[in-house]
Amino acid sequence: MENCIFCKIVKGELPCYKIWENEKFLAFLDINPVSLGHTILVPKKHIDYIFDLKEPLYSEIFKIAKKLSKAIQQAVGSKKIGLAIEGIFIHHAHIHLIPVNKGNDLNPTKAKKGDPRELLKIAESIRYYCS
Repeated sequence: MENCIFCKIVKGELPCYKIWENEKFLAFLDINPVSLGHTILVPKKHIDYIFDLKEPLYSEIFKIAKKLSKAIQQAVGSKKIGLAIEGIFIHHAHIHLIPVNKGNDLNPTKAKKGDPRELLKIAESIRYYCS
């Protein structure tokens, strides 16, 4: 889709703090994280709604989310990784993987602009644990 920010990131037209990718999916840090390590996982193909993903893509995105959650958790030392799926503001299927340590840590009002140096450092750390 022409004006989709995630499509522009996938095509390399906009920069991102890349965590992981393969031929079908891309994971990168949210630049307005709810917590340090907040990662977004998207299919490279533009699909508006997560539940419109056809098999095996639908199952694959959740398998990848599980794999990434372990790496994120190790990198940031969180108790768990929460998932958020909404797709209201950006019409491109995506999953938010958000480190959580206590109740209400998934609250999007906690999001703030990430420090580029901190984002770069945590992206490197998560990539290390992905390998």
